[in-house]
Amino acid sequence: MAEQAARKIVLADGSQYPGLGFGAPADRVCEIVFNTSMAGYQEILSDPSYTGQLVVMTYPIIGNYGMAAEDYETGTPTIGGLAVRHYNGRPSNFRAAETLGAVMERYDIPGITGIDTRMLTRSIREHGSGKALITGADTPLEKAMEILRTTDVPRDGVARVSCKTPWDWPVEGARYHVAAIDCGIKHNILRSLNARGCRVTVLPYDATADQVAALRPDGVFLSNGPGDPEDVPQVVELVRALRGRLPIFGICLGHQLICLAYGARTYKLKFGHRGGNHPVRDLRTGRIEITSQNHSYAVDAGSLEGTGLELTHVNLLDGTVEGVRCAADRVFSVQYHPESAPGPQDSGHLFDRFIAMMEEDKRHA
Repeated sequence: MAEQAARKIVLADGSQYPGLGFGAPADRVCEIVFNTSMAGYQEILSDPSYTGQLVVMTYPIIGNYGMAAEDYETGTPTIGGLAVRHYNGRPSNFRAAETLGAVMERYDIPGITGIDTRMLTRSIREHGSGKALITGADTPLEKAMEILRTTDVPRDGVARVSCKTPWDWPVEGARYHVAAIDCGIKHNILRSLNARGCRVTVLPYDATADQVAALRPDGVFLSNGPGDPEDVPQVVELVRALRGRLPIFGICLGHQLICLAYGARTYKLKFGHRGGNHPVRDLRTGRIEITSQNHSYAVDAGSLEGTGLELTHVNLLDGTVEGVRCAADRVFSVQYHPESAPGPQDSGHLFDRFIAMMEEDKRHA
């Protein structure tokens, strides 16, 4: 696919980063963030947690292995845009079915290549993630700044990406039935549950406790998703209604929502955690896991006191909360993504723990 005309990114401080367009030629205001992964751009592009975000890839060559039909995390990508140092539109990979640019064009996702991603990442680290405009190079700076001042980044990401009606992800010979609350669930989470004998019924984020109970599930899973956890009070109330009644496991946004349900607080990180190779210590075993992460918000460690939640995992880079549990209620959660396999198998045991909790319930039923 031919490259588009000259484009640029404009930040709220007035700085401009020129480059060339690929993907869709759309102008868009997004929250700008960076990801340090060396591979996995297809999973990043299709991860609903990136809804409305302009993602700067720190790895310099993106697009070189194309897009494979089996590797999507959702059927309809909702990422805001992609900024790369060098876009390769001629992939070399026997699994490639399409180019990255073609997929982005189909889903109206703008991209920009040739920019100084190192300088842009340094700016985000120094000033924090904020609003950015991707636009044509001929857009006057004054107009770009006016667009940034008057355009709000939407806060309804979960409502946009969650399913509208329940649906099933079956598996032959299922032993367990899991009700998964879809705040932006990734397909690889569903595959990870399937691989352990779980049939999964995926429910909208605003499902009620009665709707979940009517399924008679063996456990409840709370998914990842975009945005501020305080914007999803429906799931917080759901956790409060279901805790103690059956096992609950949450990942990423699901982890934050569990903590809010128990009375803890969350806050926005300066530039978030996105990418692989984040070391996390399991405080109960001392074991260190190499994790994959994707989040802008974190749980306030000091607010856990008196909630009934036990701190179980800590990020070794900045000391942030990476996991909690309430043993009495059979509830646990982690901030990172065990299904993303950066270790590659460091964190798969968390799904096994969820299975063991459901099996224990079956034995005492």
